[in-house]
Amino acid sequence: MSDHALNVLGTPLVPCSYDPLTGYYRDGCCNTDGHDQGSHVVCAKVTQEFLAFSRQKGNDLSTPIPEYRFAGLKPGDRWCLCAVRWKEAFDAGVAPPVVLASTHAKALEFISLDQLQAHAHV
Repeated sequence: MSDHALNVLGTPLVPCSYDPLTGYYRDGCCNTDGHDQGSHVVCAKVTQEFLAFSRQKGNDLSTPIPEYRFAGLKPGDRWCLCAVRWKEAFDAGVAPPVVLASTHAKALEFISLDQLQAHAHV
C-alpha cells in the first residue's frame, strides 16, 4: 500500500469513508496493492438499486455480519467497491455515484475516466 496513492484525477487519494469504515485495508481509503484481487478502488455513494444489484450478483452488502464488525450498508453510505462490480452495474444501468477524489487511479484499468465522470457525485 502506498502513502502516495493517486486518484483518477491524478491528485492525492482522499479518504472515502470512516463511518462505515471502508477500504480493502479498512483504513477509510480505496487503497490497493497486489493482494487486493478484487481491486476495491471505486469510492461510491451506494444506492438502493446498486445494493439490490450487488445482492443479485451474490454479494449482499446490506445484511450486517457482526463477526466481521460489518453493520451492512444503507443507501447514501460511501464504500470502496470492486472496479469490475461497479463496471457491471454501469453496464446494467444501476451504477452508483462515484467520489472521484476518493477513487484510486487503478480504477482506470477497468473503467474509463469519462464513465466515472458521468457518474460523479457532486
